[in-house]
Amino acid sequence: MSNRSTNQRGKSRKYLDEEWNETKPPTPASTVVLIRNSPTGPEVLMLRKNRSIKLGGGIWVFPGGRVDQNDQVLGKDEEAAARQAATREAKEETGVQLDPTELIWISHWTPSTRTTFRFVTWFYVAVMPSTHVDIDGSEIVDYFWSRPTEVLARHTANEIDLLLPTWITLYQLSLYASMDTMVQKLREVGPRFYETRPVKLADGSWDALLPGDAGYEDWDAGRDGARHRVNMPRKNGFTIENTVVEY
Repeated sequence: MSNRSTNQRGKSRKYLDEEWNETKPPTPASTVVLIRNSPTGPEVLMLRKNRSIKLGGGIWVFPGGRVDQNDQVLGKDEEAAARQAATREAKEETGVQLDPTELIWISHWTPSTRTTFRFVTWFYVAVMPSTHVDIDGSEIVDYFWSRPTEVLARHTANEIDLLLPTWITLYQLSLYASMDTMVQKLREVGPRFYETRPVKLADGSWDALLPGDAGYEDWDAGRDGARHRVNMPRKNGFTIENTVVEY
C-alpha cells in the first residue's frame, strides 16, 4: 500500500437527523473513484477533506463535488453534466485529467429526507491515467492509495471517517481481486440506484435500509425477512446484511 496519510482516528459525526428535511431539495453532485493496479490487486485513491470545511470536513472521500452551472451547460442531460462535474473535480482536487466519456457509471444515490446534508450523487469509476497526484492542500489536505478492503479495515478501526455511499462503493469494489475483472464487471452490471431509509435503533445506532430489505417500505428495521441494509454503530465501522443483491 502506498500511503501519504498519517494515522488519525476518526471522530464520531452526525450523519443523520431524527427530524425530517422535506423542504430541503437535494443538491446534484458527482464523484469518481480513481483506481490503479498493484501487485496485490486494485487500489483506490482516497482524499481527506480539510476539517475547516463546513460540509464533510475531515471525512475521507473520492474526488468529487457539486454539479455547477457550467457542467450543466457542457452536458447534454443530467447524467452528462454529472460526468463533466466528476471530471472537473478530479482535475481540481488531484490534478488528474480524465475523459468524461470513459467514466464507468456505477451508482446513483438519492438521500433520505432524514440525512443532514442532502446530495443526489452520481458515482463513477475511472482507471488512473498517470502516476501523479497533486492535491490542492486547501480543500483536500491528504491522500492515500489502498486496496478497498484495507480502507474498510481502517474505518472499522476508527482511524478514518466514511459516509455510507463511500462505504458501499468500497464494499462493492473490495469483491474484485483483479482490476481487469473489476472494470469488465462494472461495465456489464451498470449503475445501481440507491435511496436509503435510515432507522434509529434503541441503542442509538442506525440501520440504513436499502431497496429489497423486508423493512424498507415501512421503515421497520425489526421486520423479519429479506435483508439489504447497512448497520451503522457509533464506532467500529459499518457492516452489511444482504440476502437480496449480488454485488
